[in-house]
Amino acid sequence: MNLELRHLRVVCAIAETGSVTKAASTLGLAQPALTAQLQRIERTLGGPLFERDRRGARPTALGELVLARARVLLPAMKGLQDEAARLAGSGDVPRRYRFGGVNSPILGRLVHRLAAEPPPAQITTHASWSADELAQLVAGGRLDFALIGVCGDAAPPAELGLSWREVAVDPVLVLLPEQHPLAGHAEVSLVDLSHEQWVAAPGDGCFGDCFAAACARAGFTPRKVYETDVRCCIDMVDSGEAIALCQATFRPVAGLVTRMLTGTPLRWRLMLGWHPDSPAARDAELVLEFALAAYTDSLAAHPEYLAWLLRNPSYGARRLTAAGADGVRTA
Repeated sequence: MNLELRHLRVVCAIAETGSVTKAASTLGLAQPALTAQLQRIERTLGGPLFERDRRGARPTALGELVLARARVLLPAMKGLQDEAARLAGSGDVPRRYRFGGVNSPILGRLVHRLAAEPPPAQITTHASWSADELAQLVAGGRLDFALIGVCGDAAPPAELGLSWREVAVDPVLVLLPEQHPLAGHAEVSLVDLSHEQWVAAPGDGCFGDCFAAACARAGFTPRKVYETDVRCCIDMVDSGEAIALCQATFRPVAGLVTRMLTGTPLRWRLMLGWHPDSPAARDAELVLEFALAAYTDSLAAHPEYLAWLLRNPSYGARRLTAAGADGVRTA
C-alpha cells in the first residue's frame, strides 16, 4: 500500500482525539473500519504508531515522527489546493521569467524590479559566457529572455529567429589601478596603453576583432591577453599586473579607477532578446521597460559618467518611442 494524504489525516485525527473510537466518529467511519485502516498504515510504515489501552491512544516514537511530517504536509497541500482553485477561478497564470545573462551589469537590478511587481513572479537566472549559447536556450524554450552585449556594430546571434532590442549603448572604458601613471587623467589614449598587459573574462566581448582593429587604428598590436574569471581580472588589475576593458557601469571597486578612452574607439551595446512566438513575447515590452529602468538605476553610482551622457546623448539608454523602440533588431 502506498501512503496517501488521507492516511495522514487518519493518524492526525487519532492523535488529536486520543482515541480510535472518537477519531472514527470525527471522520464519519465505523470504528472497525478505522482500526483496519490504521493497521494497514502501520504495516506500510513498519511499526505501531500508537500505544492503545483503556486510557486511549498515545503516539509512539514512530507515531510522533509521522505526526510531525503530517502537520507540515497537510496544511501545505491545503494551501496548494486553495491557491490552485483561486487561480483557476480567476484565469490568472503566475508570471514566469527565465533570464540568461552574459556578464550583464543590470541583471540583478532587473530581477529586483520584476520581483517587486505584483503579483509575485517566478524568476530564475542562468549564467553563460556565450551569447550564442543563451540565444540557443531562448530559441529552444529553455529560457525566456537573454541579456547580452555586443561590441560596436556587431549583430547579436542571427540564425535563430530571435527578436533583439537595444537597452543601452555605452563607450567601453579602461580599468586601471589607482597607482597607474595614467590614473589621474580624465581620458586615456589607447596608444598610451600600447605596452600594457591586458586581462579579460572569457566569452563574448570587445577583446577580439573590435579591440584588435581599434589598436591597429592607433598604430600598434596589443600584447597577448590573459583570460580568467571576473574576480581574478579585478585582482590582477589591483596587483598592477594587467589592465582591463570594462563597461561604463562597472561597479566601483576600492583601489581601482575607470577612465574614458579618448575618442571612444569601442562601444558596448546591451541587448535584450526573446523569441517572438514564445509565451514570453507578450511580456517583452514590460521586461524591456524594466531593463531600461534597471540601467538608469545603475547610473546612480557613476555621477561622472552620467554627466558625460548628458553631453553625449547618442549614448545611454535607448528610449521607447510612439513608433516602437530605438535600436530594434529582429534576427
